[in-house]
Amino acid sequence: MNAYKNLASSYDRLTNDVDYGSWVDFAEAILEREGLHPRTAADLACGTGSAARILAERGYRVTAVDLSEEMLTEAMDKCGDLENLPTFVHQNLAQLRLPRAVDMAVCFLDSLDYILDPADCERAIRRTYRALNPGGIFIFDVNTPEKLQSMDGQVFLDEDDDVYCVWRGEFDEDTNICSYGMDLFQRDGDVWHRSFEEHREYAYSIEQLKTYLKNAGFTHIKVWADREFTAPRDGEQRVWFQARKGVVRSI
Repeated sequence: MNAYKNLASSYDRLTNDVDYGSWVDFAEAILEREGLHPRTAADLACGTGSAARILAERGYRVTAVDLSEEMLTEAMDKCGDLENLPTFVHQNLAQLRLPRAVDMAVCFLDSLDYILDPADCERAIRRTYRALNPGGIFIFDVNTPEKLQSMDGQVFLDEDDDVYCVWRGEFDEDTNICSYGMDLFQRDGDVWHRSFEEHREYAYSIEQLKTYLKNAGFTHIKVWADREFTAPRDGEQRVWFQARKGVVRSI
């Protein structure tokens, strides 16, 4: 199932509270602490291109990757007026093959959690390692198992004048997957169109992801609380990872 087939055109309106700049700011704070000055970046699972646009505006040569053709279409429209235009690639992260290696890869907004097969998640991390230049850095965030488990039985509502979305969370302890069933109502003139989508996220543990990173060859792995340079606390909702490829050197 394409989880964004119907949602893509309304995604930005339903997530207008997300401060993408703060995601990029924290990634750049990591770079500053590491003494890195990357020139090229891959935005993995780029969605509608909000972070890719910010990265491009800040001078990075960006390759933006997503599995959803609908989301990539939105991203290309969003970035179409940029002089420093990103390169857009339609790919599954488990089969990632970039046109050229990059200095930095980012994967924001718990996108790795959308890889439901742990073996595919490990493949995606290995592929990311191969896509980086020596000394490159991979930065990403995920929802914690505690957060995804807490979504079980919760009902949420997002709306504006032309979009109305009701979604319900359900966590399956057997599969370790949180499912979000979304009823989406979109207005076209005087007519409302209803559609349904299901989004699912796998609850990866910190130790599980650290193992995948180490197995891929990454070193200097660090885990942070959400956009803070502190260790994750009990009940943390989101955590960030940073990992380096091979010999640590300045880029």
